Amino acid sequence: MSAEATNPEARPDARPELRRRGRTRIDLRRLGRAALLGPAPRDRLPDAIGHVAEAHRAHHPDADLSVLRRAYLLAETSHRGQMRKSGEPYITHPLAVTLILAELGAETTTLTASLLHDTVEDTEVTLDQVRAEFGDEVAFIVDGVTKVEKIDYGAAAEPETFRKMLVATGNDVRVMSIKLADRLHNMRTLGVMRPEKQARIAKVTRDVLIPLAERLGVQALKTELEDLVFAILHPEEYEHTRALIAAHAGESDPLPGIADSVRAVLRDAGIAAEVQVRPRHFVSVHRVALKRGELRGSDFGRILVLVGENADCYAVLGELHTCFTPVVSEFKDFIAAPKFNLYQSLHTAVATPEGYVAEVIVRTRQMHRVAEAGVVALGNPYATSTAGSATGSAAGPAEAADGDEERVDPTRPGWLARLLDWQRSAPDPDAFWSGLRAELAQDREITVFRADGGPLGLPAGASCIDAAYAQYGEAAHGCIGARVNGRLTSLGARLSDGDTVQLLLAQDSSSGPAADWLDHARTQAARIAITTWLEQHPDGPKPTPAPARAPLSVVGARGGGANAVADLPDATVRLAGCCTPVPPDAVAGFVVRGGAVTVHRVECAAVARMRSLGRTSVAVHWRATADCRVTLLAESFGRPHLLADLTEAIARQGVEVVSATVDPPVEQRVRHTYTLQLPDATGLPALMRAMRDVPGVYDVSRA
Repeated sequence: MSAEATNPEARPDARPELRRRGRTRIDLRRLGRAALLGPAPRDRLPDAIGHVAEAHRAHHPDADLSVLRRAYLLAETSHRGQMRKSGEPYITHPLAVTLILAELGAETTTLTASLLHDTVEDTEVTLDQVRAEFGDEVAFIVDGVTKVEKIDYGAAAEPETFRKMLVATGNDVRVMSIKLADRLHNMRTLGVMRPEKQARIAKVTRDVLIPLAERLGVQALKTELEDLVFAILHPEEYEHTRALIAAHAGESDPLPGIADSVRAVLRDAGIAAEVQVRPRHFVSVHRVALKRGELRGSDFGRILVLVGENADCYAVLGELHTCFTPVVSEFKDFIAAPKFNLYQSLHTAVATPEGYVAEVIVRTRQMHRVAEAGVVALGNPYATSTAGSATGSAAGPAEAADGDEERVDPTRPGWLARLLDWQRSAPDPDAFWSGLRAELAQDREITVFRADGGPLGLPAGASCIDAAYAQYGEAAHGCIGARVNGRLTSLGARLSDGDTVQLLLAQDSSSGPAADWLDHARTQAARIAITTWLEQHPDGPKPTPAPARAPLSVVGARGGGANAVADLPDATVRLAGCCTPVPPDAVAGFVVRGGAVTVHRVECAAVARMRSLGRTSVAVHWRATADCRVTLLAESFGRPHLLADLTEAIARQGVEVVSATVDPPVEQRVRHTYTLQLPDATGLPALMRAMRDVPGVYDVSRA
């Protein structure tokens, strides 16, 4: 905020423009002089915020501007006499921040809070005064953006300020919208700071603010912040990139001609579309240069196609891929699968007969608005439950809309919920600060689903351990396994977008995580919880030691005969123990040593091996008798009397146990192998259900 205020003219080459086409550039010095002339007549807005009003009305034609007038008058009066380090009246800063948000389409409450965002921090205005004049909602946002007192927190003031803002953002994302616009204006005017202070502010912007802008989908702010940081932290690469762009400006640009061809194709197809050439910003050009080496004319921009409806996006894609040569590897569908930051578009690339490759982005106009402004474009998340919040009549974001029920911000994404969860476990400011940077460094997110169908948002590369702590918190200390898409897997297994995860918890409350869990945990919530438990239990969990013994085997009184018949006279038929086929399984038979025929299920791996060895195949069919023998695997948590309970469940189904093997417990999990004689093969599904219903058993499958 005020600490970073400097000369706006100091770095003109490092200030990418973010303004609308045709809108005149704002002279902040002139606005500052206008601010010092005092309030405007009561019947009109002060001249100093005329540009804000114009930008606001462009997005919200029916907006009530009277509240902006009152907010401006309070801000100008309270900041009067304060100057920025460049010598400008201080009021130019909240005006510039508010103008940035107005051009992005922010609603009136956000602009009101933006005009007042430094009053409580830097003037004699109190939060109670803001609340009395503008309502709880504006007061909540202003308080969320206000820094903590350095005199109280010392060196921890910066991380604690960000912690406070994150917690406030969890209730209302507009808090972070104002912070991002505030940092953008301060970065634009950073030029007269000492180089070491410029570098420190730029690093915090790179590590924290830019990732937050990306996650909130505010690409218009993110790209300009990236360029400003690039100019400060990497001046040589910045100058090289600037020289590349300047050299390209003097050459013939192929993109306008390609855009004309795209317009003609879409016009002939009857698709109403707006086609633009979008120049890349500095960091984007730098990244393309690193990726492709020598740049061609079409690498300095992209073609943007705007249409009315989602279906039109795919119609445009079809025409492009029909009339041009598509680069298949460049196609991405972010409409069917939106990014975690609300972004939606179709991305493709096409090659022209002249040999140029042009990247094309296709989206609707609403998608374009959200892509540029992110959560700012969503307006007031509480508009359906409150009205007139800027006039003092609305409840605050943490208050109930109905009774005691807390309002939930529909724009609150999964990554923010994770940050809010783990920050409670990181009371130390240094741990919070380093953890925040590490969490924000993970730039992609996946969505997995719990067994009950509920979603879990996790960073890309997250493991089952991360999912366990995201779902169960500290109860995940007792996690002993997981099933991903129905199959048992290790806790360290990485998850993919769309996976279904069922987490298995031990019944023993003394269970705890192993030290090697830290090798697989990606989220800070999981890492902090695991580290805390290990520090509190230096000797680790104390499970009951398993005696070293051979597997226990129980053999029944008789063996069952095979009920399969081979089309080979007088041949002995055996059911394979590896897959234990039963009626009505599809089976295949093979002649083995001694002339016997071994019968396997057709999907058994041994079938392919037999065929590769050239073993003679024999047709096999089932006898009319329905009895069969089958081997089942039961996996369970270890507990007393489990073997007796399983045997009783099997007996209740009228099934005979031919043999049973119980492996020694491993990480409190026990594996049972049963060979069973069934009087009727049709009873197998009911038998497996009965075994799964035994307490402690979490999976029963065919061998």
